[in-house]
Amino acid sequence: MGNEDSVLLSRILTELTLSFHIIYATIGVGIPLMIMIAQWVGIKKQDEHYILLARRWTRGFVISVAVGVVTGTAIGLQLSLLWPHFMELAGNVIALPLFLETFAFFFEAIFLGIYIYTWDRFENQKKHLLLLIPVAIGASFSAVFITIVNAFMNAPQGFDLIGGQLVNVSPLVAMFNPAMPTKVAHVLVTAYMTSAFVLASIGAFRLLKGSDHLYHKKALFLTMKLGFVFSVASALIGDFSGKYLAEYQPEKLAAAEWHFETEEGAPLILFGVLVNGDVKYAIKIPKALSILARDLPQAKVIGLDQFPKDEVPPLYIHYLFDAMVTIGMALTGLSLIYLLGTWLSWSFIFSNWFHSLLVIGGPLSVLAIETGWWLDEVGRQPWILRGILRTKDAATASGQVDLMLILFAGLYLVLGIGSVVVLMRMFRKNTVEQELADRASLKAGDTV
Repeated sequence: MGNEDSVLLSRILTELTLSFHIIYATIGVGIPLMIMIAQWVGIKKQDEHYILLARRWTRGFVISVAVGVVTGTAIGLQLSLLWPHFMELAGNVIALPLFLETFAFFFEAIFLGIYIYTWDRFENQKKHLLLLIPVAIGASFSAVFITIVNAFMNAPQGFDLIGGQLVNVSPLVAMFNPAMPTKVAHVLVTAYMTSAFVLASIGAFRLLKGSDHLYHKKALFLTMKLGFVFSVASALIGDFSGKYLAEYQPEKLAAAEWHFETEEGAPLILFGVLVNGDVKYAIKIPKALSILARDLPQAKVIGLDQFPKDEVPPLYIHYLFDAMVTIGMALTGLSLIYLLGTWLSWSFIFSNWFHSLLVIGGPLSVLAIETGWWLDEVGRQPWILRGILRTKDAATASGQVDLMLILFAGLYLVLGIGSVVVLMRMFRKNTVEQELADRASLKAGDTV
C-alpha cells in the first residue's frame, strides 16, 4: 500500500468514525438539557407527564452515552494510529483540552449515576432536579473542550514554530483562538436543536401510530418549542460563523459559496451545479455574500483567485453548505408553523401528513449536523493544522489501514444496530400507561 492509499484510507476511516460518533455525541450533549427542562416544567406545573418524560429520556440517554464512550475512545485511538505526525507536532498543545474533556465527561457521568439511582429517594423533587444541573453542564463542557481542539486545528496559535516543532506553548492562548467562540457556540446550540427535533420526531411518530395519549402531545409541544428557539439561535450564530470565515478562513468561505473572483458587492449563490468551472441553475442573491461577510452590501469579499490552487478546499463543500442551511431553514419554518397552528387551532397541525413531516424532522436535523461537520473538516483541506501541517504529511504510512477500516466499520455496524434494538425493546416493554400507573401507585404508597 502506497502513501497516497494510506492517506485516503485514513481520511475515510476518520470520516466514518466522526460521522458515526457525532450522532451519539450530539444527542449526548443536547438530551441532558432537555431532561432538565422537562423535569423543571413537571415540578413547576405539578404534572407527572413531564416527570415521566424526563425519566424515559434519561433511559434512552444512557444508551447513547454508552455508545458515545466507545466511539469517542476510537477517535482518540485513531488520532495516534492514523495521524501520528499530527500528534507528534501538536500533541502537547491539545493535551489540555483533551484532558478537560475527559474530566467533564466523568463529572457528568458521576452525577448522572446519582440522579438515576435516587429517582424515588427524594421527597422533594426540586432537590432531585439539582442533580441534573451538573449533568447538563458536564455534557455541554465535554463538547466545549473537544470543539476547542477542532478550533485550534482551524486557527492554530499560542506557540512558536521552530525547526518544525511547536515550542514555547501557551495552552490557554492556544485554546482561546479566534475560531473558538463561534465554533463552540454553534456546536452547542445545534446539539440542543438537533436533540429537540429528534425527541419531537419520536413524539410525532407515536401520535402518527394512533396514540392519543396526552403524554405524547405534551412531549411534542415542548420539544417543538425548544426546537424553534434553538433553530433561530443556530441561524444567528451561523451568521457570526460566516463573518469569522470571511476574516480568518476566506478560502473556506469562497469555496463554500463558489466565489471565484474577489469583488465588491458579492452575490450569495444558493444551490446550482458546477459544470466545467461554470455555475449553472443557481439562485443568486445580489450583494448578500458581502452582507454575510462584512455587514455591508458593497464590501469586498476575497475570492478563490487569491489562493494557490493546492490550497483551495474541495468545491463540493458548496453542496454541504446548501444542505445544512436548507435543512436548518426548513426546520425553523416547520416548528414555527406548528407553534402558530397549535396556538390558533389550525386543524391540519393534527393531521397525519403534518405529523409525518415532524417525524422526518428528526433524521433531517441529524443530517444537518453531519453535513455541517463534513463542511468544517473538508473545508479545512488540504490542512490538518491550517497553514502549518498538510493532511497528506500527517497521515501514517502503515499498510494496515484497510484492515482497520473493515474492523471499525464492523464495530460501528454492531453498535448502531444494537443501540436501536435495545432502545426499541426498552420502550416497548414499559408503556407510558404502565409507568404512569406505577408512579401513581408509588405516590399513593408514600402517602399512606
